[in-house]
Amino acid sequence: MFKKIEIWILYLVILICILLILSFGILVRQELVGSTKLGWLSKTALFIAEIPSAIKKNLTQDLILEDRFPSKGGFEGIPNTNEKYLLLTRYEDQLKEGIVELVDLTNFKVLHTWNPDIDEFNNLIEKKDEFKYLDRDNNNARFIPGHPKLTKSGGLIFTKYLRYIDACSKLIFQNSDDEFHHSIEIDIEGNIWAPSRFYPQKLPFRKIGNKNRFEGGYIDDSIVKLSPDGEILFEKSVSEIFIENNMEYLLFSIGDRMFTKDPIHLNDIQPVDFDSEYWLKGDVFLSLRHQSMVLLYRPSTNKIIWKGVGQFFHQHDVNIIDNHRISIFNNNSKDFKNGDMVDGTNEVIIYDFKNDSYSSFMSASLIEQDVRTITGGRGKILPNGDLFVVESNYGRSIYFNSDGTLRWSHVNRANNGNVYYIGWPRIIYTKSDINTVKKFLISKKTCNE
Repeated sequence: MFKKIEIWILYLVILICILLILSFGILVRQELVGSTKLGWLSKTALFIAEIPSAIKKNLTQDLILEDRFPSKGGFEGIPNTNEKYLLLTRYEDQLKEGIVELVDLTNFKVLHTWNPDIDEFNNLIEKKDEFKYLDRDNNNARFIPGHPKLTKSGGLIFTKYLRYIDACSKLIFQNSDDEFHHSIEIDIEGNIWAPSRFYPQKLPFRKIGNKNRFEGGYIDDSIVKLSPDGEILFEKSVSEIFIENNMEYLLFSIGDRMFTKDPIHLNDIQPVDFDSEYWLKGDVFLSLRHQSMVLLYRPSTNKIIWKGVGQFFHQHDVNIIDNHRISIFNNNSKDFKNGDMVDGTNEVIIYDFKNDSYSSFMSASLIEQDVRTITGGRGKILPNGDLFVVESNYGRSIYFNSDGTLRWSHVNRANNGNVYYIGWPRIIYTKSDINTVKKFLISKKTCNE
């Protein structure tokens, strides 16, 4: 039925297969990071290698998260007694789209929902450079609005690709000058601060080349300040800040003699709105994940005022507590032998400028709830001592009372049983922001007209 094959032929076939696999890997690597390219050979190899990733993205399978809480879904626990709201940004499986919900935390009721037509917004952007794969990676079925902020004028602003919409999810403006990402913050003057990426990059060609990030190029993270109507007022490359403050060694001399294309990874900008003994109004705190570093930077003088390192790992979300303390969400994730993982649990770290000390906030509560998002994540200490935490990798938001007890949690579980991605929900608790919500609810128009 089957003819016998000489053993030497089998060995030869195995050897040829191994050589082909090695050659394929070399071609892919050469196209990604090599100083010289091999024309259509390396381009074809890279195209083939990216097919599984492209299929996965088109099927939105990577929006389904590991289910660590099989018995949890939606809001569970005790609603807040004092008036608070949540901008809950999440993937909605029934719609097959990303939405933002305004939730009343005193009863967990959804008061308003935004569902922007991302495909329509994408059609207004030229598909080149950093926007080359916009339709593939951030289409209507894949886009989850990032860190939404309700403005005093009643619009909702969010990343990725800085967008501003009205109550009916219609586009007011979008800024496609740069590739905005991660967080959104608004300073006391109403100006918008958001991380971005320069392309073309600001650093010299001899240092980083000129490829964009999709081709293995250097990711030139930048801090950007925009007016309320989206006009860029200030922008600065974080890599340039490093170089101009005698910290270039952290960009090009760390690691195993390899060019690192993403040495910064800016994930949060916190504007300073008041003077203190330790900072000035107009300063900004920067969270740099891949440096495990938080900076206090003064744009007016281009000087780094303070640098925090050593007490946190791959952190996110720096916040100002009072006139001498800040908080930092410590992912506590480390690049061990088997990959990036949380070494224990996440932490909320407080740094006190007054006595140059670090302390851990509600560590027992975070351990008890086993909070351990590897990437993303946010932690906000409220004025009354309560704590709001976002566990991005597992679709969970958590609220702790000031005594450390769990008050409520939310897991983004769909009717099909899957847990889906969330995009940095924002808790609304200040008097000013609550007034903005009330004004919005009174004045918002009916969107089905």
